[in-house]
Amino acid sequence: MMMARAWLTDRKILAVTGQDRVSFLQGLVSNDVVAAKDDQIVWAGYLTPQGRYLSDFFIWHEPDRLLLDVPAAHAETLKAKLTRFRLRADVQITMTDLGVEALWGDDTATDALPDPRLPQAGTRRLGVAPAGHEPPPEQEDGQNARSLNARSLSAYHAHRIALGMPDASDCESEKTLLIEANFDWLNGISFTKGCYMGQELTARTHYRGLVKKRLLPVRSSAPLPPAGTPLMADGREVGQMGSSIGTMGLAFLRREVWTTPLHHEGATLTPLIPDWFRDETS
Repeated sequence: MMMARAWLTDRKILAVTGQDRVSFLQGLVSNDVVAAKDDQIVWAGYLTPQGRYLSDFFIWHEPDRLLLDVPAAHAETLKAKLTRFRLRADVQITMTDLGVEALWGDDTATDALPDPRLPQAGTRRLGVAPAGHEPPPEQEDGQNARSLNARSLSAYHAHRIALGMPDASDCESEKTLLIEANFDWLNGISFTKGCYMGQELTARTHYRGLVKKRLLPVRSSAPLPPAGTPLMADGREVGQMGSSIGTMGLAFLRREVWTTPLHHEGATLTPLIPDWFRDETS
């Protein structure tokens, strides 16, 4: 596969500055902020005090600031929530004009950093997205920069879904557990870093053993239903749809149906267990 790329226009970049920026974030997110280096991105979840998902983001390290690569739909709310937690800490949170580009395939750019979730996910790099999301006036055939990037963005999400990597659209605010969304297997949680908001439930879920459901890819014989749609088997709910593109999607499924095709409104949904899933029974 040749290198593919997409400007992720569904992402925004927040800057966290001030002398206390690392210790401030360390007490709020699920992963070890100290691990973010010039050559290493950290992926982390941001939770309610009760341990339920609110958002997630990639943490980029620069000499005088941390950059948070966040879902665009969460950016303003996340900025406001983090600002309220500053108290007396020397921390400032601002919106930037930066964007993020994802690259994947056989060859990825040498000036990008690896996506920390999976090696096959590819790389990411920050920059100012080129102009051209508006149709150039000289083009009249509809193949403008906006539509081209929309196709690239869809290709990226198809790549993400095929690998089984969650997006903000897969996680239900104030309900989803990070471990249900596989943050523990995708390098999104540190179990040694110390306390952070929502840690108690996350740690308890991890150490008690098997979780009842996890997010995994599904292939359908027909277009998939919208995110949030309940999935049924034998008259009972066994899962819930996440994001999808065409006939490939993600779904939270109870583990007893991981090897069982599901039927929804005439379509057959086949769960696909990723090769990076772990055997929790051994």
